[in-house]
Order: sequence, then C-alpha cells, then structure tokens
Amino acid sequence: MTATLHLAQRPEADELLSRSPLALLIGMLLDQQVPMEWAFSGPYTIARRMGTDDLDAREIAAQDPEAFAALLSEKPAVHRYPGAMAKRIQQLCQYLVEHYDGDPTRIWRDADSGRELLRRLGELPGFGKQKAQIFLAVLGKQLGARPEGWREAAGAYGEEGSYRSVADITGPETLDKVRAYKQEAKRAAKKA
Repeated sequence: MTATLHLAQRPEADELLSRSPLALLIGMLLDQQVPMEWAFSGPYTIARRMGTDDLDAREIAAQDPEAFAALLSEKPAVHRYPGAMAKRIQQLCQYLVEHYDGDPTRIWRDADSGRELLRRLGELPGFGKQKAQIFLAVLGKQLGARPEGWREAAGAYGEEGSYRSVADITGPETLDKVRAYKQEAKRAAKKA
C-alpha cells in the first residue's frame, strides 16, 4: 500500500492505515454505529494497547477472547460495542489466517475481476454487500487495486467524483462533502 489515507483524520492513525492492509480492514469493520474517524482510529489504538507498531492477523486471532475484549474496552473504548467488535475482529483475523495465510493483500492481489473481489470481500466476517462495495471502492479509488470491472462491482460507491463514503475521503474538505451527502440521504429517507 502506497497511498496516504486520511480516514481517521489523525496523522498517526492514518499512517498505520496507509501502510497496514489489516489495519484498514479492521477500521472498515469498526465503521458502523460510530463516527468514521473513531472507527478508523481504532486499529491504531489496538496496536498501541498491544504494544506493537503494526497489527498481525495471526497474533490477533490467537489472543484470549476475554483479554482481547478487555483491551478494546479500556477507556476510551475502541468502539461503542467493544466486546462484540473484539469478537468480530478476531473472527476476521481467523478467517484471514485460514483462507489467505494471514495476508489481507491476497484478497485483492489475486482477484481476477471486480466481481471476484467483491465476492471475496463479502465473504469476510462482518462484511455485508454494502461494506464490501465501499471497501472495494477504497481499494480502487485510493490504493490502485483495480481489477477489471471494479467500478461496476463497487456500485454507486465506485462512481468517479462522488462523495458517498470513506472511499471518497482524501482530507478534511472531502470528509465534509461525504458528511453532507450522508445527512442529505438521511433527510430524504425520513421524508420517504
């Protein structure tokens, strides 16, 4: 990974997301029911609490579940639901170890098409269709992972010039545009 991501809006957390595919996957997993900056800062907080500069799928998968949940629950908690998210993170890491030898980049590096990549992302624990499409858009728009048909597989999240999701955040100004889009979508949903 070579791009500099700006999803956490904290330099040290964004630096980890930019160089660690596992941190980015975990941030995406955490991105529900909390502000996105909080979610994408989570991997950095986890790494610090584990006493490491990076995250390793094998190490996280091997953690005692209660101890790992306690690590995420320390104040300030990594997520609004730290126990549930600790379990999901460990499930994700166990899946990566079993299916990709612990190397998340194999998910997209070995995908022959956007459809195949979307399928692989959708198989990850905690990733439904929408989350898989958003992550596919992050890979394509910001990290250069662009198998044939990636935009189509990402759906509306793959559209160029859209500001729908974390895939479109490159700094504070685009974060504001994504927030405005989401607020408008919520208003429209309430009227419907």
